[in-house]
Amino acid sequence: MTRTQNPSQDQAESATPRGAARDAAMTPALAARHRARYLDALGDGVAILRTGGERNRSNDTSFKFRPHSDFWYLTGFAEPDAVAVFAPGRDEGPFVLFVNPRDPTKETWMGRRAGIEGALQRYGADQAFDIAELPERLPALLKGAPELHYTTGFNRDDDHQVLKAVRRLNTKCRDGIMGPGAIRDTGRLLHEQRLIKSADELAILRRAAAITEQAHRGAMSALAEGLGEWEIESLVDGSFRRAGGWGPGYTTICAGGDNANILHYTTNDMAVPEGAMMLLDAGCEFDGYTADVTRTFPASGRFTPAQRELYEVVLAAQQAALEVVRPGTPFKHVNLASQRALITGLLQLEFLPGTVDEHLEGGAHTKWTIHSASHWLGLDVHDVGSYFTPDGSSRPLQQGMVLTVEPGLYIAADDESAPERFRGLGVRIEDDVAVTADGHENLTGSIPKTIDDVEAAC
Repeated sequence: MTRTQNPSQDQAESATPRGAARDAAMTPALAARHRARYLDALGDGVAILRTGGERNRSNDTSFKFRPHSDFWYLTGFAEPDAVAVFAPGRDEGPFVLFVNPRDPTKETWMGRRAGIEGALQRYGADQAFDIAELPERLPALLKGAPELHYTTGFNRDDDHQVLKAVRRLNTKCRDGIMGPGAIRDTGRLLHEQRLIKSADELAILRRAAAITEQAHRGAMSALAEGLGEWEIESLVDGSFRRAGGWGPGYTTICAGGDNANILHYTTNDMAVPEGAMMLLDAGCEFDGYTADVTRTFPASGRFTPAQRELYEVVLAAQQAALEVVRPGTPFKHVNLASQRALITGLLQLEFLPGTVDEHLEGGAHTKWTIHSASHWLGLDVHDVGSYFTPDGSSRPLQQGMVLTVEPGLYIAADDESAPERFRGLGVRIEDDVAVTADGHENLTGSIPKTIDDVEAAC
């Protein structure tokens, strides 16, 4: 379909003044606050974090670089091939950065670098060195530490370098020199810290949510029968960048018709069929933190009776799940509330005989519900942090946690066990929710999702 103007694009641009995009951001000061908490938790241990390098895309081109989430959280440093060492109690200071030095020739081709001076002045490192010096300097940084916090298994060469430094120290035990006696995964401490968002982090997530709202509203306004899924993807992803975001926090899902029954459908290369709905799962990444939102809406602008029936079941399930999000609720109860409501709806629509409790026990409904209704959200779209307590029970929600609430029903076009009028329909409704002191804040709740609001937005 040819369009001479896209009103939703104009709305997205006008709603996001360029200066406003930086009101909430991962600043050096915020990274410093994260470091202070982490260093306190480290005690007398030492931690090594790498951000990784650029990855080959094809021939001599690379994918756009994104810093590792853990590294970004503690440093705010966005360049590739950097290493941070955190060593509490050092006379020279606990925060050491190893980075690529300034190089005018390389910077002409590949962009400016902070260099050693920038690592010190802009990013608050206590010491900074050329990354090439890491192998020789690492043993001294590890000397005397009882344990090392380092995540193995991502890069064999990196692991070899670190383990070689540990071995080098431990061979000198007769001289009274010792290296770490234990290696712990970095996530044991850091991921628990990342799970609880500060007020500054919530501000960034709200910014990501606001940009995401404009993109979803724009997509609802633009969608029409016969439009290419890729056209909606282009509108959404472009909206994220225009508003100051990094882009999509994960590959945007634009699933028309039966494609909505492929949970992570990212091909986005088909025209939206006549009379179909689109399932749009898209979230803006802003300063490393991502929104994660799904809406399902009709290409014609109006739900058919069957679409409406199925949609209302999913909407009721989401509302039931949202109602239990508060401090003290075990995480699994969010999904349990959703599943009860979905089964109730499936029984009413004659997908299943029997009772809710029978199907919770037997699981026949999972053919159409498929996935859980929630996951953590933050720097990663499926964010870090344990879902269980040390004794194996479901973790209670607490203030500062951010999670999705996303029930769905998926009825494949060739599913002969389902009522015929629902075949080929897939519905998911997803919001991003922060746990507050006495309940929750739906960060994305203003994105249209009731039947009337969705049709008005379309």
